[in-house]
Amino acid sequence: MKVKMILPALTEAESPFWRPIKYSLFPPLGLATLASYLSPYDEVELQDQHVERVNLDDRPDLVVIQVYITNAYRAYAFADHYRARGVYVVLGGLHVTSLPEEAAPHADTIFLGPGEDTFPQFLRDFRAKRPQKRYSSAVRTLAGVPPIRRDLIKRHLYLVPNSIVVTRGCPHHCTFCYKDAFFEGGKTFYTQTVDDALAEIDRLPGRHLYFLDDHLLGNVKFASALFEGMKGMNRVFQGAATIDSILRGDLIEKAAEAGLRSLFVGFETFSPENLRQSNKKQNLQKDYQRAVKRLHSLGVMINGSFVFGLDDDDADVFKRTVDWGVSNGITTSTYHILTPYPGTALYADMQRQGRILTDNWDRYDTRHVVYQTRRMSAETLEEGYHWAYREFYRWSNITKASLTHDSAKHMLKHFLYSGGWKKFESLWNFLIKTRSLENMLPLLEAILSKVRTNPGPVPEQPLPAATTLTLQ
Repeated sequence: MKVKMILPALTEAESPFWRPIKYSLFPPLGLATLASYLSPYDEVELQDQHVERVNLDDRPDLVVIQVYITNAYRAYAFADHYRARGVYVVLGGLHVTSLPEEAAPHADTIFLGPGEDTFPQFLRDFRAKRPQKRYSSAVRTLAGVPPIRRDLIKRHLYLVPNSIVVTRGCPHHCTFCYKDAFFEGGKTFYTQTVDDALAEIDRLPGRHLYFLDDHLLGNVKFASALFEGMKGMNRVFQGAATIDSILRGDLIEKAAEAGLRSLFVGFETFSPENLRQSNKKQNLQKDYQRAVKRLHSLGVMINGSFVFGLDDDDADVFKRTVDWGVSNGITTSTYHILTPYPGTALYADMQRQGRILTDNWDRYDTRHVVYQTRRMSAETLEEGYHWAYREFYRWSNITKASLTHDSAKHMLKHFLYSGGWKKFESLWNFLIKTRSLENMLPLLEAILSKVRTNPGPVPEQPLPAATTLTLQ
């Protein structure tokens, strides 16, 4: 059987703001995971439109397309093209799960939720010539999942080919997050066995890893055993976690000892009212500055995530957020305009209030305002979003943030990582065009090398008001 798997490009990946390097980071791991259920005798091709042109002149037996909100229209166009050629097409992913009735006319079969139990069932049905129109995930386990088909991944086209996911979902329930809709009908957070996760890590070449898990520290028992098993593997890795998990217990120290060098942290907002609106309980009454100091004391760089446009935000939010990030030595910042994705509690609330302005999914890219704002205009919100990026990544602010660290090595790492990520676009474009991104991995590993620290205890009480920001 000939099988083609496609990840269509997100709309923003072809916009004037497109940074090719941003969309050349990670291979389509979800599709490569599903491919592991195919027979060794099947002929399989995996194409990622972010890094290559999708060949539409073929006629495979089965086409599998992964659908996100801002690639939905392109995904439907691909699906319609292949169905017109008599090819059997299946669609799955976040957007399909959120809006199955929209997706169904474009597919022979749709998948709702994660596919570890439904895709192998579909393959059995398909080979028996009795596939169903819809498969809904109910069994949530990663036990026995076969190794990812990394042979299908074109490693040389990605800066971070060693991406990995060892958990599914998240234990929290933020109103703006897709997770609850995608995992409806079963567990919303579950893990691999530690042995399987370590075996997957062991199969990956080089030193660098990027954990794409929503919350790598979400299950303390699993994460603790994982980090214990990783000690001695000589890995450096990046991942994501919450403020609460950074401040609680000693798990973050275990992660750093195992090789954690950079962490994506969802600060999102400084407003307690915004946190309550978003049901982001894991951030309420947490000392952001103390979490930052704890990570920096371990030599861990921080990628801070911030959301603009929540109902308690006014026009001052952009400057306050940028100034806080610079003065606290945040290495990189990721800014978003609040986006009410369909299937989320936020979308349902705004729809009831009549605040949704458009259902043009191409605009749901966290760069555009798609809802009725409260305390500032849509124009102010979009202009402030773009200003924040420009301001945070000015050379003067990159330098200022670098100098907040205690050691010269950490200062240099910060400067190289932040500056390299945003200030050398022509170099990144050259490396992408010459298909040489993989050659940058040794440099990335060097920048992520360990910072020797003498951290001392992290204070249990908030620091004085003049030097801290505590959410009460």
